[in-house]
Amino acid sequence: MSTFQAPKGTYDLTPPDSAKYLAVREAIAAPLRDSGYGYIETPGFEDVELFARGVGESTDIVTKEMYTLTTKGGAELALRPEGTASVLRAALEANLHKAGNLPVKLWYSGSYYRYERPQKGRYRHFSQVGAEAIGTEDPVLDAELIILADQAYRSLGLRQFRILLNSLGDKECRPVYREALQTFLRDLDLDEETRRRIEINPLRVLDDKRADVQKQLTDAPKLRDYLCDACQAYHEEVRALLTAAGVVYEDDEKLVRGLDYYTRTTFEFVHDGLGSQSAVGGGGRYDGLSEMIGGPALPSVGWALGVDRTVLALEAEGVELDLPVTTSVYAVPLGEEARRALFALVTELRRAGIAADFAFGGRGLKGAMKSANRSGARYTLVAGERDLAEGVVQLKDMESGEQNAVPLAEAVAELTKRLG
Repeated sequence: MSTFQAPKGTYDLTPPDSAKYLAVREAIAAPLRDSGYGYIETPGFEDVELFARGVGESTDIVTKEMYTLTTKGGAELALRPEGTASVLRAALEANLHKAGNLPVKLWYSGSYYRYERPQKGRYRHFSQVGAEAIGTEDPVLDAELIILADQAYRSLGLRQFRILLNSLGDKECRPVYREALQTFLRDLDLDEETRRRIEINPLRVLDDKRADVQKQLTDAPKLRDYLCDACQAYHEEVRALLTAAGVVYEDDEKLVRGLDYYTRTTFEFVHDGLGSQSAVGGGGRYDGLSEMIGGPALPSVGWALGVDRTVLALEAEGVELDLPVTTSVYAVPLGEEARRALFALVTELRRAGIAADFAFGGRGLKGAMKSANRSGARYTLVAGERDLAEGVVQLKDMESGEQNAVPLAEAVAELTKRLG
């Protein structure tokens, strides 16, 4: 047992379970790559102000959950709690928006950090795959991203998730709603912290998960009743595009998400098999974020899907992923000459694209065959001095138990044919 353990609220990914996480990341990324999204990677930490301005100073993320540090030079940094602000900052810094091809379509994968009370489905270190379409205001983009996330989840075999959809309005109509909501909220029986939130960002109060707060919000003004004609038309177009694509969604007038930068379209993917931590991903439009962090006006939309939560959702549905085999062929040498010959053969197999492994450490036949069984290999190659003298290796089918001699020079071709 090591002296050290993973920090509280974090986890290690180790084989064989780590293969599921890799498969989930690949499944989410695949439709993005096929739709013109290029990969971007940003640092694990950023200037604190990037998140304070973009995510919002009233959010729990900024006020309670960010891991911050002061460098030796006095700079205030934060481990990234989410991906959008970092990706937009990187796109602006690289002037990707000036290349003349908008929207700038980017996808990313990485770890994020929030100081939260650890529980199943909520960690202090978690993994997400995200996508952002920067620089264009178009309901087709909003619909595209929702459809691609739906496609990714369905490709994994998930079926019991729901898509919640809402519109948060824009800078024209939301201030009118904000004032009406503030007037309503000020008369409620709320704690001091929530009352402060009313003055900074009252929509965040609607996102409060406490039952006693939700009970008081039953008669709260509905944002849909305050949407301007432009926002209403935009939202109806997103809804129509999703319906035409066969994507089922639910209108949720209380859906606001936990970040301040969202405007107009907002959505969430939830899975009821996960208990209180039911959200597996979400996102929306953030038309003003670029200006908030010092850039030009760049209307944008994006989402992030939780890899950890998606794995839990798969387990809740009992979905077994069709994972690629880690080893197709396992080589067992008997003697020093055979070690060199079979290692050369394993190298050839790998170069031919066949997953192959080797009985390292000079173990005897019995121990090496146990390792071959544990590897899950379909075929085992065994050779000793007599086999090499005859120019052959013994090829054993681990499923049928059938074994036959194959010319050493033809082993790669034979295995390529058998493994298809």
